[in-house]
Amino acid sequence: MAMNTVMCLLTDAEGTPLGSAMYIPHNAGHLQLTNLVNTFLNNEEKLSYSFYVSDEELLVSVGTYMERNSVSVENVLKIVYRQQAVFRIRPVYRCSQTISDVHEGEILCVSFSPDGKQLASGSGDTTVRLWDLNTETPMFTCKGHKEHVLAVAWSPDAKCLVSGDRDGKVCCWDPSKGELQGNALSGHKKWICGIAWEPAHLSYPSRRFVTCGKDGDARIWDFTLKRTLIVLSGHTRAVTCVKWSGDGTIYTGSQDSTIRMWEITQQGQGILKHILKDHAGWVNSLSLSTEYVLRTGAFDHTRQVTCSDEEMKKIALERYIKAKGKVDSPERLVSGSDDFTIILWEPSVSLQPKQKMVTTARLTGHQQLVNHVYFSPNGQWIASASFDKSVKLWDGVTGKFITAFRGHANCVYQISWSPDSRMLLSCSKDSTLKVWEIGTKKLKHDLPGHEDEVYAVDWSPDGEKVASGGADKALKLWRG
Repeated sequence: MAMNTVMCLLTDAEGTPLGSAMYIPHNAGHLQLTNLVNTFLNNEEKLSYSFYVSDEELLVSVGTYMERNSVSVENVLKIVYRQQAVFRIRPVYRCSQTISDVHEGEILCVSFSPDGKQLASGSGDTTVRLWDLNTETPMFTCKGHKEHVLAVAWSPDAKCLVSGDRDGKVCCWDPSKGELQGNALSGHKKWICGIAWEPAHLSYPSRRFVTCGKDGDARIWDFTLKRTLIVLSGHTRAVTCVKWSGDGTIYTGSQDSTIRMWEITQQGQGILKHILKDHAGWVNSLSLSTEYVLRTGAFDHTRQVTCSDEEMKKIALERYIKAKGKVDSPERLVSGSDDFTIILWEPSVSLQPKQKMVTTARLTGHQQLVNHVYFSPNGQWIASASFDKSVKLWDGVTGKFITAFRGHANCVYQISWSPDSRMLLSCSKDSTLKVWEIGTKKLKHDLPGHEDEVYAVDWSPDGEKVASGGADKALKLWRG
């Protein structure tokens, strides 16, 4: 072997080789490796990739990396390639708007619409507020609840909004008018913990959604008919979180330490498929590897989608298939628990925690309960927020630990990803938000400004804005 070449093996994130080991120039860098991958994969549109060696992003030439890390040229260097987003988000670093005189109670939830045009916030003052993101001003005050609003969720077509409160009531809203559609829906006997909509590629326009409650049930509702279609019962304690996957499976996580998988039959019945039992404490949070595209449906970062319902459904399906990856790749599920652990699952492949390329199926490292877990939009990373004041980053395919982000002075409540998966946002009991950069694994920006605990954050689908709210009753909008 000549000294000006290096033998490398390129693999995808799952470890599948891109051909066999090959000699490449000693000075080959990001551009040469990207061209090599596009050539092997016959990518006519020349996609962009990031490259990693031993979980460290390769930011220098191959030869320079080997010299700095004392890697022998006689060894085969394994390089993992990951596709990047086709757009790049600027990090948010300044508060563009503080609205502190609208909500009269603490802000408990915030959510951007899939088309990026509106923002919904739910509060302890029993109202849902809708905001115009072009003017950053209030649009509507939605009144219908009589208790704290704990959850809000947009339909993937951005035409419907639902909210759940501490009394177990569900309200359906027309976001274009800020009007309540019918009366508040009754069914749950205790407060609503989570809401998820049926994915757009399965039904368009989306009109079914599922709620979960502290009463131990999950309920599937019809937004148009304003009634319960199916009750999913079986958990012995509160159901804390719910997800509606792209293959139609509904996942419910509970304080009874289990995750239940439900199938909705063509006859309109809810059938229990499996029970996942490996957690030893409350299941606090669930996330799907396809979650970003399930939330945004046919809308991408440009927000420019105007076509028929049939075409919108087709676009949503194409985005879902692309997000899922290979044709035979299942959606991955991650769960976070009071037992301080995280488990990565491939339920459609195995009922055991994911084993492939993982030294331990249980992702350990947090010192207190795991409050929130969240897949990155590209499915390549998992972030976890804990009451131990840290945010941890894991490989979304293998579950391998990558790094810990430390800087918060108190419990971390919630996290949110930038649409290009390059940055992560966290909010905390310490009254701050923090933006972390995945590539450098460092703090990018510290965002102080709130006067009390920050309960909720969301990053807009177009990447331009971040919303936050908390105990100080102030809604803040941040931008780059």
